Amino acid sequence: MTSTTQLQGSVAIITGGSRGLGRYCAEQLASQGCKVVMVGINPQSVADAQLQLQSKNLDVIGKVADVADPVAMDRLVVELGELANPQILINSAGVMSAKMTKTLRTSNDEWHRVLGINLDGVFNSVSRFAPSMVEQRYGRIINLSACLGRFTGPGLLGGLAPYRISKTGVNALTKNLAAELQFGARNVLVDAVCPGHIQTDMGGETAPRTVAQGADTVLWLATRAQTDQTGLLWEDREVVPY
Repeated sequence: MTSTTQLQGSVAIITGGSRGLGRYCAEQLASQGCKVVMVGINPQSVADAQLQLQSKNLDVIGKVADVADPVAMDRLVVELGELANPQILINSAGVMSAKMTKTLRTSNDEWHRVLGINLDGVFNSVSRFAPSMVEQRYGRIINLSACLGRFTGPGLLGGLAPYRISKTGVNALTKNLAAELQFGARNVLVDAVCPGHIQTDMGGETAPRTVAQGADTVLWLATRAQTDQTGLLWEDREVVPY
């Protein structure tokens, strides 16, 4: 994390921000002076997270929106007003597909459910919040990916088809957007992170990594100084191949 002074007055928008890694990032950034907008799909979860963090005197607000729904995201932008111009955007909303779902056994409903949130959701978010970063010539965009979406290592080996493919798409979106912004908006950085198998509702309490371990690289990227490194996939603060 960076200093409180550097984050004071900054705005961060976090999708999937009311639970798991997103909520952890919300608390950490808010504790450093950032105003945080936590976006979630479950009204009760959003309300609970907002109440819990505000009880710690943290500057957070919760907003209910389905990242897979472009109309809902347009509505969110209107509701946020000036807060829709963030310095930090963390796209952590995501769902898992059934464990053994293979490509040819995936229903259309399951395909669209998973890719709608995991991939369309990232596009719906960056397409609405990144333009203001370009205008202000500053922004840090971090997209939550997964090692299962890589073409190397434990990547495309079959099974979990919608999930793996959605994360491969997130990687491609990250790299493409970073390339588009690299010369026109030098201080807008776009990266993807493999947080690992972490102890969240999706990962389960027996997962080998804590939420703090999974979030470390996300928070580091969200607060780092200007660099030519952008459009990369990171794991534990190290660049890994796509």
